[in-house]
This record gives sequence, structure tokens and C-alpha cells, in this order.
Amino acid sequence: MTAVATRRATARPAGFATDLMSIAGRALRGALREPEAVLPALVIPIFFFAVNVGALENIGPAVGIEDYRAFQLPVAIIFAVTGVNRAQALQQDIVGGYFDRLLIAPVKRSALLLGLLVADFVLVIVLSIPVLVLGAVVGVEYATGAAGLIVFLLIAGLWGIAFNGFSYAIALRTASAGAVGASFILFFPFAFLTTTFVPEDALTGWLATVAVYNPVTYVLAALRSLISEGWDAAALAGGLVAILIVAVVSFTLSTLALRGRISRG
Repeated sequence: MTAVATRRATARPAGFATDLMSIAGRALRGALREPEAVLPALVIPIFFFAVNVGALENIGPAVGIEDYRAFQLPVAIIFAVTGVNRAQALQQDIVGGYFDRLLIAPVKRSALLLGLLVADFVLVIVLSIPVLVLGAVVGVEYATGAAGLIVFLLIAGLWGIAFNGFSYAIALRTASAGAVGASFILFFPFAFLTTTFVPEDALTGWLATVAVYNPVTYVLAALRSLISEGWDAAALAGGLVAILIVAVVSFTLSTLALRGRISRG
């Protein structure tokens, strides 16, 4: 009996870090088995980059942009990292009953959500690399050098996981495949009611007003500063604050949805 008790004791999870990495590892393995769920994150940004540059590059000098390709690369990276998540897999786990089994297992509740976000961060970083390679191929250089490139990648990744909180909130709240699939629509106001095509000082009317309150405006400004201006502390701080605000809102919603799901379970 003592040996059995010892084996049972050693079989218990080591703690939060173990739970976190277990959830993240499972999510990453699931992504590898379902490449069709993440490949659009490569096709969409490359498509928009090619179309935007091809159609609008000639207007760059007229609106004060010296290198329109460098101006558009942050837009492509935002498209690459936004909406890349395992929310659809989470929805399937809820419907299939696997999530309920996790709830009765000795797993830290916070790790159920944070583990997925860790996996998302890895995914968006990996998916960003081909977009950065595309930028290098077309001649985009970084005024901040290699260090700036790393910061560029990290800021993009942080934005990606900050936005993903909304998708997980929807998955946990509704357990609906349709609702989760439609969650990407939330990104369109962020993506297009901002400085996607021209600088902020070239915007007019209501669009200029909306752009001031759009967090993506500040994220794009931070990313563009790393390419064209150098280490601009104000632009970088503005981008990070914007990401933090979105993260607080989205993570609060997803945490509340997780608590609701746990209480119902």
C-alpha cells in the first residue's frame, strides 16, 4: 500500500508551470496536425501586402511616405499575427467534453487559458518570420538594426495574443463554432479604421477621429518607427500602452468567461 501511495503522490502535477506547458504543448501539437487552420495567416498578409504596394506605392510621395513598402510591412505583420489562435480547438474541446475532464483534473484553472496564449505566442512568432523574409526580399531595412527587428517581432506577437483574448472569451462563453469563426470580424474595424494606407496626418474627417482612438494606430506607429525612424521612445511606449489596454479588456472578458464556464461545469 505504501508503494502504491508513493506512486500516486509522484504522479501528481508539479505545479502551475507544468500545467501551463502541458496545455501549451498540446495546443501546439494540435496546430501542427491542422495546418489549414493557420496557413491563412500567411496567405492573407502576403496578399494584402502585394495588393497594397502594387496599387498604392505611387501615392507614397504625395502623402509624405518615402518607402511605401516599409510603410506597409507593419500592416502585413499585423494581419499575420491577428486571429491566430486555438479558440476553435477550445470550442471543440468544450463541445466534445474534453474541457470538462480537464476541470475535474488537478490542473490549475488559470493554466487552461494562459497555456493557450503561450501556444499562440509561439505560433504568431513563427508565422511572422515568412512575412519578415518577404520584407527583406523587397528591400525593407531597419533603422534600428537587428535589435530593432527582434523588438518589432515581439511587439507584433504581444499584439497578437492581446487580441486573442476576445476569441477565447467568445469560445468559452458560447461554445459555438460559428461564433468563434466569426470572431475575426472584430479585427476589421481595428485594421481599416486606422493608418493602414496613409499616415495619420493625411487622414481627414471622421476617419481621422476614429484613428486617434484605435489602438492599432499606435501599434503601427511603433512598428514603423523601428523601420524608418530609429529608437523612438514615445512611439514605442504608445504602441505598448495600446497593446496593454487591449490586453486588459480582452483578458478580463476571457477570464470572466472561463470562470463562468467553470461554474457551469
